Amino acid sequence: MAVRIRLSRVGATKQPAYRVVVMDGRSARDSKAIETLGHYNPRSTPVEFAVDAEKTKKWLAQGATPSDTVSRLLQNAGIVPKVERKATPVAK
Repeated sequence: MAVRIRLSRVGATKQPAYRVVVMDGRSARDSKAIETLGHYNPRSTPVEFAVDAEKTKKWLAQGATPSDTVSRLLQNAGIVPKVERKATPVAK
């Protein structure tokens, strides 16, 4: 089973908030999660991101793969080390 750490959408229509969850990578976005690690609210000022660092590190050590967005959020929070991204070449 490919386990992923990703966002699950909650909140009202046009007012999204997200949970940071661990789930099977093949399952739908809002299906049942294995475990909830925290939450992310991009609409608040400043952006609210709260996650249990110990649980997250445990899942990463067990081989869970974070999505691109979750990876960026974890890097900004200092939970995982920052990785330099290569610039995407511009097609001419």
